Amino acid sequence: MMRPFDDATRWNIAGACAAFARLPHSDAPSALKRAAVAITLTAEGERDTSLLLTLRASHLRAHRGQWALPGGRCDAGETPVAAALRELDEELGLKLAADAVLGLLDDYPTRSGYLITPVVIWAADGETIVPNPEEVASVHRIALDAIEREDAFDFVAIPESARRVIRFHHEGNLIHAPTAALIYQFREVLAGRATRVAELEQPVFAWK
Repeated sequence: MMRPFDDATRWNIAGACAAFARLPHSDAPSALKRAAVAITLTAEGERDTSLLLTLRASHLRAHRGQWALPGGRCDAGETPVAAALRELDEELGLKLAADAVLGLLDDYPTRSGYLITPVVIWAADGETIVPNPEEVASVHRIALDAIEREDAFDFVAIPESARRVIRFHHEGNLIHAPTAALIYQFREVLAGRATRVAELEQPVFAWK
């Protein structure tokens, strides 16, 4: 379904996020490090709504050359919302205020030791993106109808885990969890479904 990048779409997506019953955060001590990513919505092509996806720089110490949503580790005392907004500025030059946030999705635990909070953000000035070459090799706009295709996602088995590995197919590329899992849950939220993704597996190369 095509969604024009306008106020009506913004309010519809904000309403879908508000209606989503996010799993509560546990206050129990965790060995996982807190992190946040931005599911950033902006315009694509003829002003259709899209989300921003990056290809990580090849010289990074961790997860180099992998597809990712903008984001990173939360600083000490920093909320996931503040971390997502800071990372958007650092990676893509997008300076957005807290009122650009439309909602939060479920936390996702990664094999590499992070607990990621996805933050849905409306970037009205997305055309001013300036990727930081120290972190981002390229930035891509993916129209929301691309994540809503029936064949956009699939699930495969691997010998190293009993959990299903999720994959997002886009223009000949395979995008894996955690990124694929978070985009998948966002797709489900847009459809009004409270689909959980924490048990969806990542490929072995993403475990480190």
